[in-house]
Amino acid sequence: MNITDIMIHINETLNEEARTSLEDTMRKVEGVVSPRFNAGKEHLLMVAFDPDKIKAVALLEKTRAAGYTAQLVSM
Repeated sequence: MNITDIMIHINETLNEEARTSLEDTMRKVEGVVSPRFNAGKEHLLMVAFDPDKIKAVALLEKTRAAGYTAQLVSM
């Protein structure tokens, strides 16, 4: 299994409940290993994933489907 990380910038301000909910949503996606927000960087969602199972752009679309305006910061 290959693991890589991407960073997704979310334009909206997310409270703790919204961040936890989005992490839980992403965790259910096949190929996602670890979605996480870091303290002090609440607009940045780091996602460790297996690129053989899912592509970065699909993770961005999952974020947008959750109702957020978002962009990939790094791939």
